[in-house]
Amino acid sequence: MHLDFDINLDAISKIEGHAALSLKVRNDEVLDVQFQITEQKRFYSQAVRGKSALNVAQLVSRICGTCSIAHLSCCLEAVENALKIEPTQQTKLLRKLTTYGMYIRDHAMHLYMFSLPDVLRKDSILEIAETSPELVEQCFKIKAAGNNLSKLIAGKAIHATYPEIGGHAQIPDKEAVKKSIAELKSAREEIFDMMQIYHESDFKFERETRYVCTNNDDFSYTGDEIISSTGTPVPKSHYLWHLQRVILPYSTSTGFQFRGKEFMVGSLARMNLKKNSLHKDTKRDASSYIAEFPSKDVYKNNLAQAIETLHSIDHSIELLETTDFRPETPIAPTIKDGIGVAAIEAPRGTLYYHVEIGDLKVKEVDLVIPTAQNQVNIGFDIKQLVETNLHLPKPELEFEIEKLIRAYDPCMSCATHFLKVKWL
Repeated sequence: MHLDFDINLDAISKIEGHAALSLKVRNDEVLDVQFQITEQKRFYSQAVRGKSALNVAQLVSRICGTCSIAHLSCCLEAVENALKIEPTQQTKLLRKLTTYGMYIRDHAMHLYMFSLPDVLRKDSILEIAETSPELVEQCFKIKAAGNNLSKLIAGKAIHATYPEIGGHAQIPDKEAVKKSIAELKSAREEIFDMMQIYHESDFKFERETRYVCTNNDDFSYTGDEIISSTGTPVPKSHYLWHLQRVILPYSTSTGFQFRGKEFMVGSLARMNLKKNSLHKDTKRDASSYIAEFPSKDVYKNNLAQAIETLHSIDHSIELLETTDFRPETPIAPTIKDGIGVAAIEAPRGTLYYHVEIGDLKVKEVDLVIPTAQNQVNIGFDIKQLVETNLHLPKPELEFEIEKLIRAYDPCMSCATHFLKVKWL
């Protein structure tokens, strides 16, 4: 007996909008998968035209609450590249610490609040709180350490106020630094439970695909070149030569291919491609978990995030303990026109900014968002997942689809049940 059915999942809420899924099965074959980002366009690229290039980073940080620091940092770098500004090493270090704070609290949110209920077969983190309150306490302890690190270094955890063009408005207080170090060390002990949980999880889905991220020698958020699992490194300024836009008529977000093929960005890609550059303490204490990479298993993205959280804590502790922060005067631009490109690693993957400036005003800006890059790959994954699980009852197949999408940590809402399925 051959199976014919349609799946329509609508009102999939996202952190900054909505998504949906339509899928058609005929004769046991998935004929069509439409993973739809249905968020209304907010036209940031048009809204910032004519704005001051020196202030535009604060505007684009409003694109996303949970990733606001990533947008802020990437835009600052793009504008500085356009205006030939080379920040000091201290400024670069402060931005690195700011981003580590974002990684710590953002990964904790996904690992504990979004994905952990799946692993523990619970409805939500509220149900986990009834049976395993210590896990919820761990979540808030780790998130607080990340939030407080960003507040200390950047002024705020969301829409940070201290990072600016050519510098950093305020350096951290020495006593507050000591307090942050102690808080990070305490939070460090908590993350190993989460690594073990995802290490032992029986969730598994493998498919051959490509992995892409920026490269550097300390596993931090930025780098000068883009590396992939299927080719030679390329300068980040050439990213448009290798990323091809894919028009998806059913989605309000453009999809992307890398050198003509679907690909994945995010924690799994970073761990697959540059795990050797993790902090020495992370490699020492999490060696058994790191040994699982490289991996083709999408669910290992969760374990990769847990390892990245540990790295972010370890590197932050080292930088805070070994740096004597001193006030610096921001570097002012000496030119008014230019084109700048930046690429940084946001928690969910590589984020690109391309900025054209004239008379210190923004003429054009182009953004490539991590979830948009993963959109095509998610569709291919869903197709294979459904075709290999047609024997499952419909509620179980629905759950498998939900788990797979959540494993990517796409920019969606924290509602545990974000899929409403209408089976036809």
